[in-house]
Amino acid sequence: MTSPNALYQSSIPHLTLLGRGKVRDMYEIDDSHLLIVTTDRMSAFDVILPDPIPGKGRVLTQVSNFWFKQLRSIIPNHLAAEPTLEQVVPDAALRQPLEGRSIIVKRLQPLPIEAIVRGYLIGSGWKDYLATGAVCGIELPAGLQQAQQLPEPLYTPSSKAEAGIHDENISFDDTVARVGRVLAEQVRDASLALYKQAADYARQRGIIIADTKFEFGIDDNGKLYLIDEALTPDSSRFWPVDDYRVGISPPSFDKQYLRDYLETLDWNKTAPGPNLPADVAECCAAKYRQAQYLLTGE
Repeated sequence: MTSPNALYQSSIPHLTLLGRGKVRDMYEIDDSHLLIVTTDRMSAFDVILPDPIPGKGRVLTQVSNFWFKQLRSIIPNHLAAEPTLEQVVPDAALRQPLEGRSIIVKRLQPLPIEAIVRGYLIGSGWKDYLATGAVCGIELPAGLQQAQQLPEPLYTPSSKAEAGIHDENISFDDTVARVGRVLAEQVRDASLALYKQAADYARQRGIIIADTKFEFGIDDNGKLYLIDEALTPDSSRFWPVDDYRVGISPPSFDKQYLRDYLETLDWNKTAPGPNLPADVAECCAAKYRQAQYLLTGE
């Protein structure tokens, strides 16, 4: 049974809906601004599941906004000071389910790549290393163990796929071909700088950021901005510092708990996804809230 506090899909009749992603609904405000609503939808293995995770969208929004503020000295982000949500959605009843999960952003051109930074050897990177001795074609020293910290964080970009289609790892040269060398280098350098500063901060708060992904957009002048979300439990792999051990897959504050549950099911990882038991959804929500608290104090 879906929680009455969960928002699976938003509806704002007086605004033009531009699209629904795996998690976010995007509306047009005017030529310069968009309204993005982060719902409680959950995707796993690139499939949107039929049941929401209550409160997840608010956690993602607050964590992203926290990081946007923390990291703005490295790169500007897409948040806009004006107009406000109250101005865009003046009807209080219509606005209420949107509060705490909506942002007004500059209208930018998204780049067709996802910028992934890996600080630890885990997940698909670990599988790649076992098979090839490299991660996404980047050679690594022999003898590394699962979950071991890498000598230096790796930038391993991927294509940005539509919902339901798997992203594919691409080389740095591929990103140059897609966006040009200047932008490709800016994205790489910004991604590594963002990860390093965030990882240092998070570790002091009891969280290891094992890996994360960023998305970027440009304005009409070609200026680069951080967009979408930043360093959330959806876009990152968060481990508790106290439970971290080399050689095992550590427990996590992110959607890995849900992936592990789904791996126990007889499901072929294609749509439609399975329904989630209420206790699994709530446990996942609690992990997200715990990550928010450790990182932001809220």
